[in-house]
Amino acid sequence: MEKDIRIAVIGGTGKSGKYLVKQLLKEGLHLRLLVRNPERLMVSDPLIEVIIGDVKDYAQVTNLIRGCQAVISTLGMGVPPDEPTVFSQSTKNIIRAMDEHWVQRYIVITGLNVDTPFDNKGPNAKFATEWMYRNYPLSTTDKQEEYRLLRESDINWTLVRLPMIELTERSGNIDVNNEDCKGDKISATDLASFLSGQLFDESYVRMAPFISNY
Repeated sequence: MEKDIRIAVIGGTGKSGKYLVKQLLKEGLHLRLLVRNPERLMVSDPLIEVIIGDVKDYAQVTNLIRGCQAVISTLGMGVPPDEPTVFSQSTKNIIRAMDEHWVQRYIVITGLNVDTPFDNKGPNAKFATEWMYRNYPLSTTDKQEEYRLLRESDINWTLVRLPMIELTERSGNIDVNNEDCKGDKISATDLASFLSGQLFDESYVRMAPFISNY
């Protein structure tokens, strides 16, 4: 994929999304950002085009993705919190819009609680998964549904599974693992770098790697 491309970004005003936008701008990429609350966008740059809308609205999602070559999402529950099925709703809209506009590359983050057939989770990851199901059953179940939708799609997705995100400029060593999450946190700076790197790396296409610092 050439670097002279336009990237659709979802969740760019969120905690980790701000680091991602900063990283993509540093790389000189043109961005189209879908934002619900434009006042939360704290950066202004000629490389950014802002689309005001909601990821649950298909018309706004297809407008966002039109003319882009890839999509990255750091979507969370949002402020104020969105409904717990936002992940599957957004995934359906994104896949449909990507198919409509012949866009293939999709990179998205999720929690380490998502299970895949290739997992060999250790005690810490198992405990975190069980804790999420006990305390946030609806959104946790919906994130699992998001994975199912991606697996059944024809797009080149990468679902990045994460432990706690540490909001810091510090960078460290990263473990990337398809079976287990080895660390208990990931720097938002390292996360942003990893996500942007997946635009030009096919190593984890149609996979759901865990990443963490060590």
